[in-house]
Amino acid sequence: MFICNHHIKASAKCYIKLLFILLCLNNLIGCQPAGKEPLQRWQHATDGSYAANISNDGKYSVVSSIYHGVGLWDLENNENLFNWYQQQDNSDNLVLAVDISDNNSHVLTASRENFALWNMKTGHSEGYWKIQNSNIRDIAIANNGKYLLIGKANGTVLHITRSSGRRLEFLGHKEKINSVDMIPNGRVAMSGGSDFIAYVWDTSSGQVIYRFNHTSRVSKVALDPKGRYAFSADSMKIAKIWDLKTGLLIKQLKHLDRQEVFSSVQFSPDGKQLLTGSPSRKVNLWDIQTGKRIASWRVKPKNKNRPSGAVVYSAVFRDNNHILTESSSGYAELWPIPKQ
Repeated sequence: MFICNHHIKASAKCYIKLLFILLCLNNLIGCQPAGKEPLQRWQHATDGSYAANISNDGKYSVVSSIYHGVGLWDLENNENLFNWYQQQDNSDNLVLAVDISDNNSHVLTASRENFALWNMKTGHSEGYWKIQNSNIRDIAIANNGKYLLIGKANGTVLHITRSSGRRLEFLGHKEKINSVDMIPNGRVAMSGGSDFIAYVWDTSSGQVIYRFNHTSRVSKVALDPKGRYAFSADSMKIAKIWDLKTGLLIKQLKHLDRQEVFSSVQFSPDGKQLLTGSPSRKVNLWDIQTGKRIASWRVKPKNKNRPSGAVVYSAVFRDNNHILTESSSGYAELWPIPKQ
């Protein structure tokens, strides 16, 4: 049968267009969040929150908000255990940073100018301190509240030993601190600043253990509680996972969104996955060995906010099948992890 060249070319073009459309649909489906709606959702703050942190085991969360002070929540029963009110001299002096110790003994809270320590079992305050000549940028706490870590806008990081009152200042950074973290025993700290550098350092001596260079300001750092990994990310789409024992790069995260910034980071208990949250409502699950994204979710946006949005303050593994999130919308949410 005779078929003209015109018909062959037309058929080929149609086939190519159809193939292109199918590929696009496949990509769109593959990039959809793992679950559009959470399995459960609990409101922990009316009209949103200023800061929040979920304990590493997913049993507790602490939430700072304008109407409820700083609330400690039992996530297994969704019960409000305590409400704490840090001294506030003016409307700007709000609790903007919170951290729970790895063993769920204490909570550290901080405004721009002061910080306080709270006992999770008794609900009592165990200390209140003011910062001079600078603002607080980020905080971290060791088990039993034994050591406190304060990152400041003047580029210094303060490590406090509570039992002795010893204060060690880490002076490695040349510009403001954006993020700090500390392993549970308080002996190793990590800090990232606007000088494009992330440092891992010894808190007993202040000596640098590793220096990780970036091409823009380091916006987020994190240490694996089990001492296996370190994480550093900058403001220009570079996020890296490091071997904490050797200082060598394990993997750089792949397929990041344009100028993606991280507001929350946690390593899985088995050391195989990484969970990140961002200021754009997104939560991502990553494979540590490949750097590839496995799944993603979007938390509930803040009510009456146009355009709608929410900062993911904390995202953790509740167990092998679920994750928990706390965001600026004032809600905690439980999400299923898709089967691989």
